[in-house]
Amino acid sequence: MSDDVLIVSGGSPLKGEVRVRGAKNLVSKAMVATVLGESPSRMYDVPRIRDVEIVRGLLELHGVKVTNGDLDGELRFDPSNVERAGIDEINVHAGSSRIPILLCGPLLHRLGHAFIPDLGGCHIGPRPIDYHLEALRRFGAVVDKTPEGLHLSAPDGLHGIKYELNYPSVGATEQILLTAVRAEGVTELSNAAVEPEIIDLICILQKMGAIIKVHTNRVIEIEGVPRLGGFSHRPIPDRIEAASWASAALATRGDITVKGARQADMTTYLNVFRSIGGEFEIDDNPVDGGIRFWHPGGDLRPVALETDVHPGFMTDWQQPLVVALTQANGLSVVHETVYEKRFGYTSALNQMGAHIQVFQDCLGGTPCRFGRMGFRHSAVIAGPAKLHATDLIIPDLRAGFSHLIAALAAEGTSRVHGVDLINRGYEDFEAKLAGLGATVSR
Repeated sequence: MSDDVLIVSGGSPLKGEVRVRGAKNLVSKAMVATVLGESPSRMYDVPRIRDVEIVRGLLELHGVKVTNGDLDGELRFDPSNVERAGIDEINVHAGSSRIPILLCGPLLHRLGHAFIPDLGGCHIGPRPIDYHLEALRRFGAVVDKTPEGLHLSAPDGLHGIKYELNYPSVGATEQILLTAVRAEGVTELSNAAVEPEIIDLICILQKMGAIIKVHTNRVIEIEGVPRLGGFSHRPIPDRIEAASWASAALATRGDITVKGARQADMTTYLNVFRSIGGEFEIDDNPVDGGIRFWHPGGDLRPVALETDVHPGFMTDWQQPLVVALTQANGLSVVHETVYEKRFGYTSALNQMGAHIQVFQDCLGGTPCRFGRMGFRHSAVIAGPAKLHATDLIIPDLRAGFSHLIAALAAEGTSRVHGVDLINRGYEDFEAKLAGLGATVSR
């Protein structure tokens, strides 16, 4: 039997406590930011996930000394000896993550050149790097595409730009922030992403000595400085993992307390959770607080929602929640406006007994940029549906956790293939499941 298969006996409520650490979508970017500094940095509450291991390996290849601190979840970074890494060494990480593209700006500032291998990540749409490369060229980078990857140089240095994104892309906003902070002059970024993870990255860069102003209407102004120091930071908690466990509580008629979850980052999700019929209770204890999520009994209510950039309903929240919506009494509508191919996971749910149809039209909301492009980006979920066990193959990180929730909610024993992909973003998820009373085994 493959070690990458999880045997899940479903049909029982999940009850108990789990803890979330620093946000996956912030921690890896903060690790990249350490390259910009000329003195050591320290980060706390770092989750033990695959993405952290990948970025750690990339930093170490470039001469950053990364060590474990005295506290559980503490990492220390010494970037004083940043150096050029060999192409063959970097290519070992090709296809394993999309983080390497964010190293371009920091490496150009520190070394004057950078090499980026083929990028990986979850297959939920093209997620082109055109924004990244166009912005880097505007800063003054020269980009040479070769069969092995991208070679970048900055013969005349990097200089501030005035730039407007066609879409408030999180990745492109991060790229411009990490490049602009040490570019000569002022950079003005319009239509920027303003997710909580972006604001936390700005806090880190400010600790390092950056000058960054966040204006109204998604405008960020960065005044370049000649050098940056290190930082000490505790990242915001992972709001995606917190919502995933909340959706698991709802789908299995359970009761899960998510220690470390923070209300301020989840207000949009909490409103939808309550609209469906879920209950939650917030504990603001600064040491051991969190949010308790539970199914109060009775019927869940259907909803109509659409994903959007912050402060809208986060795209990474919808997949786990759709599993819970299969148990709601009536028709729910979910309109995905961030990634055009994010409903591929629903076919597996239908095999388990769910009733989900996907459409090309913009249903339940305003027309979006995918409306006339032929993508099936709206879903109608009819419930309640009795889910039954089956064999499942995980296609990507968030869909994988959704399949796992479905297996836990279904009657019978499921075999979930490809579960190691979940380790990219969920720390110790098998131990957490066991602590919640789930019956799982390899």
